[in-house]
Amino acid sequence: MDRQIERLRKRSEFLAAARGRKRAERGLVLQALNRDDDNPPRVGFTVTRKVGGAVDRNRAKRRLRAAAAEILPLAAKAGYDYVLIGRQDTLTRFWPDLLSDLNIALSKVHGSRRSATAPAPSDASRSASGKDLPHG
Repeated sequence: MDRQIERLRKRSEFLAAARGRKRAERGLVLQALNRDDDNPPRVGFTVTRKVGGAVDRNRAKRRLRAAAAEILPLAAKAGYDYVLIGRQDTLTRFWPDLLSDLNIALSKVHGSRRSATAPAPSDASRSASGKDLPHG
């Protein structure tokens, strides 16, 4: 499946994606916004000066573009805008780990949100009054 992923270019598109779901992994931060249409997915990349100088930022963007080219044609959903934000670890993260970070982030932003009525995962360790049960 070789889908063409369009690019985000305008600042307003990046700001809109920032209002969507976010997932931070060690090697990158992913922002995803469901546009509620059936158009192809779009992706944008950004790396701040906090990561380093121009050479480091460009290297981080190249790595993010390569990871997106490998993963997004298979995992991106139609109607979504994605923004990949580089972190300091983007520069030094092992390639398989960076790809794994992107896969995990995509699965988390596409996952359904827990409903307000769903019990919290740690309810088994609480008493009926809501206080923690003693250990031991």
